Amino acid sequence: MLEDPEKLWNHSPLKYAKDVETPLLILHGEQDLRCPIEQGEQWFQTLKHLGKETEFVRFPNANHELSRSGPPALRKKRLKEIVNWFESYIPVQSKVIEHG
Repeated sequence: MLEDPEKLWNHSPLKYAKDVETPLLILHGEQDLRCPIEQGEQWFQTLKHLGKETEFVRFPNANHELSRSGPPALRKKRLKEIVNWFESYIPVQSKVIEHG
C-alpha cells in the first residue's frame, strides 16, 4: 500500500474531513496499538482546522479495548463523556410516568 500513496490517501478519513457535518466526539486510548493516538490527534486537528465541531478525549493507559475490558474507572469516565456529549446536543426532557 505504501507503494501507492494515492490509494492510501483515498482510504484515509482525512481526505473526507471536509464533508463532515455532524459534531464529533473522539475518544482515544493512549496505548491503542491498532489505531495509534497520533491518528486520532491528526483526525481531531484536521477537523478543527476545517472549523468542524469536535472534541478529543484522551484516556491514559487505555488501549483499543477500553469499552470492553478497560479499567473500570476509565470505562465509567468514557460513558460520562458520551452522555455529556449527547446531552449538549439533544435536549433532555423529563418525563413522568404514572403507574396505577
